[in-house]
Amino acid sequence: MKKPRAGLPKPTEGELEILHVLWSRDACTVREVHDVLRPSDSTGYTTALKLLQVMHAKGLVKRDDSQRAHVYRAAVSKERTQKRFMLDLVQRVFEGSSSQLVLHALGSQDTSPEELREIRSLLNKLDADQQ
Repeated sequence: MKKPRAGLPKPTEGELEILHVLWSRDACTVREVHDVLRPSDSTGYTTALKLLQVMHAKGLVKRDDSQRAHVYRAAVSKERTQKRFMLDLVQRVFEGSSSQLVLHALGSQDTSPEELREIRSLLNKLDADQQ
């Protein structure tokens, strides 16, 4: 199993929350991010602002400051971030074994018929690619 590539730092839990908002909405002001995450918390606005500033410095978000209200966009894709966390999890928790991760995940919770079809389809594709 490959190790995660060096480069952008792995987002913290709070940064991931913000990235989820940006991935779902494409671009947001600080106020919009705050309103999605903590709509009733008036003191949390400055926390959202600070987190976005830190994320910008880390390269996790891009900022358009051409208008009065800065607009932020995710600089990393959801898929790339998920892959990075998954590779790290496989290495640290499952000693590099993807199969152990999958077996544990499937045995830990109910899996819908649709999810099982997707998994079978992926396995069939992986089999075909290896032949």
